[in-house]
Amino acid sequence: MNIGRFVFAQVIDFLPRYEFTKIVKKYNADFHAKNLNSYNQLLHLLFGQLIGCTSLHEIILCLSAHSDILYHLGIRQAVQVSSLARANETRTYRIFEEFGQYLIQCVRPLFAAEKILELSVENVIYALDSTTISTSIKLATWALGKYSKGAVKMHTLLDLRGPIPAQIHITDGKWHDSNMLDLVDFESGAIYTADKAYVDLEQMWRINLAGAFFVMRPKDNMRFETIRMLPEDDSQSNIRSDFVVKLIGQKSKQLYKDELRIVKAEDPNSGEMITFVTNNFFFSAIEIALIYRHRWDIEVFFKWIKQNICIKRLWGYSENAVKTHLWVAVCTYLIVARIKHDCDSQYSITEVATLIRCSALEKTSLRNLLAKTANLAISNQDLKELSLFD
Repeated sequence: MNIGRFVFAQVIDFLPRYEFTKIVKKYNADFHAKNLNSYNQLLHLLFGQLIGCTSLHEIILCLSAHSDILYHLGIRQAVQVSSLARANETRTYRIFEEFGQYLIQCVRPLFAAEKILELSVENVIYALDSTTISTSIKLATWALGKYSKGAVKMHTLLDLRGPIPAQIHITDGKWHDSNMLDLVDFESGAIYTADKAYVDLEQMWRINLAGAFFVMRPKDNMRFETIRMLPEDDSQSNIRSDFVVKLIGQKSKQLYKDELRIVKAEDPNSGEMITFVTNNFFFSAIEIALIYRHRWDIEVFFKWIKQNICIKRLWGYSENAVKTHLWVAVCTYLIVARIKHDCDSQYSITEVATLIRCSALEKTSLRNLLAKTANLAISNQDLKELSLFD
């Protein structure tokens, strides 16, 4: 029974501890660990993420102030800030990376049946992009970004049904976005949408060979000849042209040997003409435009992460500490999404995270807390009112 239990203790129930323990044993990460083993470290960092702490000092301050209820929260004991910082620096981040990947495998299927607004296609649709977290190059010497500034990139392949990340890779700021395509195992029938930074003809050909589809914006220097025009539907008022092309550049036609489809649409907001390139000849032109429009959903995901999970201010500056911090942040998002599903809550993921944050140290039923009894929740739709196209 959850009556009389703290909300944070109920959140911990959603952690698959057996799987986490297997990962810890794999890396022998608790060798010589005393008060702060890997699981206790995870609970400290998870508490910081859910409560909204901006530093390790704030995490320890909050836990120390409630030392009389730590056992009931599920935390063995609060430790010194130096001990937590040392664990983040030295205990391999791969524990939390593998745990995050396991959570992805668990949570993604829970949202697989969700519909994507305005789209009737049943294919799995992925958006690929990265977000940059600025940092001090003097403190994080490994994280070199542009213009000799410090930066960390979180490259994300997002399943738009949810949305739940399918794959995440954390690098320094100079790692080019298109390199992420080398790490993706393309699924037959899936659709991948991304901006111009990911236009790589060799990788686009690999997507094509895998039986998958891409919808991207072509680079301005892409040279092609028109093979034939495709019929237009008069009801598709913002579609201006739809035609099949062949690349004519000497190197381009060797890298991508098949025909491509070019769709030109007018942005109804700005009147700008937008061009899309795809290898999909089955969907209508308006569906191609709408698929790219939903590429913006990954920007909403990044915005949610930065506003609701503590990543703007890093809790450490070594490569290991940064990756530990970011992977725990990802795990927090996935746990909140799992709680939303398992409690059958009508609140959005944003609202679930907010309710947990303000009630973490209260004794109430988590399921009752997340039961939407009145239409008082703040709508999350305003985040989606972004430009239709990039």
